[in-house]
Parts: sequence; structure tokens; C-alpha cells
Amino acid sequence: MESGAILTRLPPNLLNLSRTSLNFKFVSPIQLQKQSHFGCFSNYSNGNNNKLTLIGTTFGFMPTDYMYITKCSHGESFSKGELQRFGNIELSPSAGILNYGQGLFEGLKAYRTDDGNILLFRPEENALRLRVGAERMCMPSPTVEQFMEAVKATVLANERWIPPPGKGSLYIRPLLMGSGAVLGLAPAPEYTVLIYVSPVGNYFKEGLAPINLIVETEMHRATPGGTGGVKTIGNYAAVLKAQGAAKAKGFSDVLYLDSVHKRYLEEVSSCNVFVVKGNVISTPAIKGTILPGITRKSILDVAINQGFQVEERLVTIDELLDADEVFCTGTAVVVSPVGSITYLNKRVTYGSDGVGRVSEQLYSALTSLQMGLAEDKMGWTVELK
Repeated sequence: MESGAILTRLPPNLLNLSRTSLNFKFVSPIQLQKQSHFGCFSNYSNGNNNKLTLIGTTFGFMPTDYMYITKCSHGESFSKGELQRFGNIELSPSAGILNYGQGLFEGLKAYRTDDGNILLFRPEENALRLRVGAERMCMPSPTVEQFMEAVKATVLANERWIPPPGKGSLYIRPLLMGSGAVLGLAPAPEYTVLIYVSPVGNYFKEGLAPINLIVETEMHRATPGGTGGVKTIGNYAAVLKAQGAAKAKGFSDVLYLDSVHKRYLEEVSSCNVFVVKGNVISTPAIKGTILPGITRKSILDVAINQGFQVEERLVTIDELLDADEVFCTGTAVVVSPVGSITYLNKRVTYGSDGVGRVSEQLYSALTSLQMGLAEDKMGWTVELK
């Protein structure tokens, strides 16, 4: 897929967007994150003398300018797609995605740096995970190269929506769905890849502050042999009931246990969980019921490089309650420290001075890479400018 061919479909005024010159004072990633509730940055120019005003303080959807779409038939391969103005799409009432939930999604971010560059964080990992999920859900998938070029084109077409450094990021949502009409239970005859973007702030309203979780003992996110290990859409609708009940009681989110023994940690509704004891950081092993998070994978490598002992294994509820520190990771949350866990009406708190040392250390290290504030010795970031 040639990015030039994609971009030529854009109007001339979009192709000629001037590159914004940014001149921000350097601050630490922690300071940047604490400022990332961008209620408004109307003084930020997009290069066409238009002022962007973002209203909203957390992780929420905001329509942007362009989306990317490509289609293919069952048994065939995706070819070049195109950028279209963002808007509603047309689907048959009998589309596979609507009737049988044949769909996957991904999530990644683009960051604007102090020198005006745009960085993507490990997008090839999203491409590979999408391909694994597509195989499980009996769908064709774009190649890694096609995925990368489509993401790049979509981000550049919506460049004016990328917040300034430290004021948020541009969230990128690729979708792969069975768009063809099918009545009997079978793979859809046609598939669509659609990518759209939205500027976002913090996922949890607490920002980089401890969240409060409740352990769910009756409902489960996934079961062995199911689809918990891929990013299929049905995995997320299944957590809404427990999550809603938890939030109604004042909790931030839900932590799920395994469905067989009901004593091993799995994950939070949309992020992985880590337990710290001394110099050891433990996280549930990937065994088919837990999503292999890209932030999770990155945090493990960062922790090893910083001298921590890392363990991927079965982690019990008792270890969680006895931990020195607990935190969650995900594309949306990055790193989110846990302030308390409630299990069977027993509340356990972690730390007394806000963000835990390990959570803050790992958050600073990872976001420094994502935002271009530290040298990327891992080769994880992709520059778009």
C-alpha cells in the first residue's frame, strides 16, 4: 500500500497544512500528565489560523476530519483503501458484525513532541495482534505494512487534532468487521477495515492518581477456550454490567478472577494488572483468557531494564491483598496506580502518599519514550514527520 496514493485523495489545502512550530518548556512526564486534563487549548493553532477548542477533560470521543476505509471479500486480501470525510457508514441490517459480533478493534496513540514531530508507539504490535485476532474470528486481515501505512495516513490527515505536548494524545481506533450480509451463522462475505481518531485526555477521571477497584466474584470476563485473548468486540460488552454496578458504588473499575478456580487474577475491564512485592513485579501470564496488552509487554521490558525482577505466572488473590503496590496498564490508561482493592467487603489500601514509587517510576520511563522526551533505545517509536 502506497501512502502517497492514499494521500493524493485529500484536498490540496489538507496536503499543504503547515507544520506547527511548538516551543514548550521542558517538564517531566509526571508534570505533563498532571496537566493533561485539556478542558480547552483554544490558543493552539492548526497552521490554517483556525483555533482548536477541545472541550472535555477525560477519555471521550470527539469527531475529527478524516477516516480510512478499505474492503475485501471473504477469501481475498485487502488492497489500497482511501481516506474519506469522517461520518456515518452504511451497513446491511444482516451484516455479520451486527448479527454475530464478527469484529475486532485495536487502540494506539499518536503524540506530538516538543520539536513538532509526531510519534506512534509500537504500531506494528497492534498490526500483529489484529492478525492473530482475525485468524481466531475467521476474518481476513491487512498485512502489517498495510496497517502501518493506513494508520500513518489517517493520523497525518487529522494532524491538526493532535493535542500539544503534555495536553493529551490522538487516540487511533482501527476496526476490522464483517460488513457483508449473512443470515445463517457463517463468516461474513465481505469485510471492512475502518480507522478513525479522536483527541483524548485521561482514561480514568483520577488521572495519574490512585484508582479504587472491586474484585468481581460472580461474573467473569473470559473463559478458557474462548476469545478473551483477542481484542474482539464482545469481550467488552460483557463487562459493562459489573463495571456499571461498581461505578454506582463509587469504584473506578472491576478486577476479574479466573472462571475456573475463582482465585487467580485475570485483568481489569480494559487493562492488565501488576502486583509489586519488594523488587518483584508479577503479572498474570498470557494463557488464552487475558489480552496480551502492548503496554503490558512494554512495561515488562522497561521494568527489567530498571533492575526489577519480573514474573509472568498465576497470581492469587491473596498475593494481591498482600502486595506493596498494585497498578494497571493499557493503551488508554498507560499506567494507573491502584489505591485500594475491595474483595468480599474487605478493603485493602496501598501506600499513604498517593502514587506508588514503582508506578511512578515506570510511568515516567514509558511516557518519556512515548512523548519523545528520552532516547528510544528500544526502537519502539515511529516518527511521522
